[in-house]
Amino acid sequence: MDKGIQNLLSARKLLKASVVKSKALGLSLEKAGPRLDEITQRLPALEVVIRPIRAQRDALGAVGGHINRAVVPAAAVLKVFDAIHGLEKSLSDPQYDLPGYLGVLKRLEEALRFLGENCGMAIQWLADIVEYLEDHKVADERFISGLKKALKSLRELEAGEEKGHLDGGLLEVSLDRLENEFRRLLIENSIPLPMSSPTIAGEQACIAPSPLPVAVIQKLQAILGRLILNDRLDKCISIYVEIRSSNVRASLQALNLDYLEISVSDFNDVASIEVYIAQWGRHLEFAVKHLFESEYKLCNDVFERMGLDVWKSCFARIAAQAGFLAFLQFGKTVTESKKDPIKLLKLLEIFSSLNKLRLDFNRLFGGAACAEIQTLTRDLIKRVVEGASEIFWELLIQVELQRNTPPPPDCSIPRVVTFITDYCNKLLGDEYKPILTQVLVIERSWRHEKFQERILTDELLNLVKAIELNLETWSKGYEDAVLSYLFLMNNHWHVYKYLKGTKLGALLGDSWLREHEQYKEYYATTFFRESWGKLPALLSREGLILFSGGRATARNLVKQRLKAFNEAFDDMYKKQSKLVISDKDLRERTCQVIIQTIVPVYRSYMQNYGPLVEQDQSASKYSKYTAQSLEKMFESLFHPKPMKQFSFKVRQPSGKFNNGAVDQYQTPPTVK
Repeated sequence: MDKGIQNLLSARKLLKASVVKSKALGLSLEKAGPRLDEITQRLPALEVVIRPIRAQRDALGAVGGHINRAVVPAAAVLKVFDAIHGLEKSLSDPQYDLPGYLGVLKRLEEALRFLGENCGMAIQWLADIVEYLEDHKVADERFISGLKKALKSLRELEAGEEKGHLDGGLLEVSLDRLENEFRRLLIENSIPLPMSSPTIAGEQACIAPSPLPVAVIQKLQAILGRLILNDRLDKCISIYVEIRSSNVRASLQALNLDYLEISVSDFNDVASIEVYIAQWGRHLEFAVKHLFESEYKLCNDVFERMGLDVWKSCFARIAAQAGFLAFLQFGKTVTESKKDPIKLLKLLEIFSSLNKLRLDFNRLFGGAACAEIQTLTRDLIKRVVEGASEIFWELLIQVELQRNTPPPPDCSIPRVVTFITDYCNKLLGDEYKPILTQVLVIERSWRHEKFQERILTDELLNLVKAIELNLETWSKGYEDAVLSYLFLMNNHWHVYKYLKGTKLGALLGDSWLREHEQYKEYYATTFFRESWGKLPALLSREGLILFSGGRATARNLVKQRLKAFNEAFDDMYKKQSKLVISDKDLRERTCQVIIQTIVPVYRSYMQNYGPLVEQDQSASKYSKYTAQSLEKMFESLFHPKPMKQFSFKVRQPSGKFNNGAVDQYQTPPTVK
């Protein structure tokens, strides 16, 4: 019985548990109802999605591997895209961390290179999968068509212009920022600085470009290296040329080079711009040896890794844009001016300046990139050599043409004489002779003629001989022989005194100089004898000794002789008061000879016989001068009048020199 009760209790317990489970199952079924309804509603949609790829189980299993092989590379490409966008924040500004910026930029380029190399491959793999699906009919035609359209769009994007913008334009923006940093470094380190002291004596301190620090050059080179890999070298060179040429122009402007823009119509002759020509030589030397030399070295430092042609082309553009060609144009303008002996000296100075810089020119402007500068320089040298040679060989002709002009009415030294003697000495001096010799050697070589060593000195001696013939011809042009004597005395003394101890005097020789000194003495004696030397005889004492004819007779004789003396003196003084003895020593000696010959005789005569006429009512007619007044009048003779500086000028339009004058106080024309 106990066992039966035990079984009943167990059954009761089991039934009770079953009831609990049934209730729980009922609740679960009650809750599952809505979910089943939801699944029932979604099944049609899932059926639509799955329908294109309905296939046998084994077919679906085979296609899985193909899909995985295509999706994995495509996923890698997508990861690279994400990495590229992650670099954007690190490429905001290269100024503060240029090495870091360049490193990130390099990673960006590598990522883009990966995309460029793998996008096409990933698209091809996807195309292979679509082809597999189509061939094995794993999906329906509508689904396959959609995939093909998507692939076509991907191929068009990959092959078109958008291929270069796989990063959304980040690389281009980053390179633009790098160019801006290149520009900033140049601008901030290319400020012209005043030099510590004047380079040229007598001028204000010039301005020279500051050299770029080594650290800056290294940064520029690093930037160039990155930009060149992205085909931006030309843009970098343009930026560099723009900034550095502007810097050189600022340095040149401190030299006041407005005169370089002068044209032939802005001045009358070379003498009027002589000061500019002297400045031109100094400024050209400064520009070449300091400014352009510095730029030449800097171009080499910055662009050396790009090759010789690149940095020399860069330097050539800087030289042209900075205004170097204006120096050559000014030289050409001088060569186009009127022919003038002064122009010969200026052309020689231009040649000397160019010749001193010949090695610098060949080194700085010797490459093919500087072809324009080379052409203009050769043309300038040709013009200078031909122009200087032409003027030199015409000098003798122009001196001979002066022979037909009348002699100076005041018997002074013709300006052509003083000019040619001084001019020949200049040409024989250390400053001009070597240059003129070199110019003539070049000119003869162009004509395939041999240059003779004495051709220069012989031509100058011919000029002196022509001057001697001119003097002889001019002396015969005076109607009064006394004027001829004074003229020859003046000129022979000038030739002797101002050539003695000079280069030209040494060339002519001591005997030649002594000959002119002797001629001076001869004509001085003759001049005095035929003019003032005749006056003492008019104060004769004949018939006055002991008043042999009586006092009245003596008075009449004194009156007659004083009257004759006064008339002769007045006439001679009037004529000779307009005459000139140019040399001060010769003038004073000549006046002293006249004074010592006439004044003592006159003083003695008046002391002895003056009282005879002083009591006469007309005494002032005879006792007209005192010894002191005569002496002062003699001392006032032969003084030169203010005159203008002489210079040959070209006769227009015949091209012949003219014996003209240029005001030595003339101010240079205003440069426009």
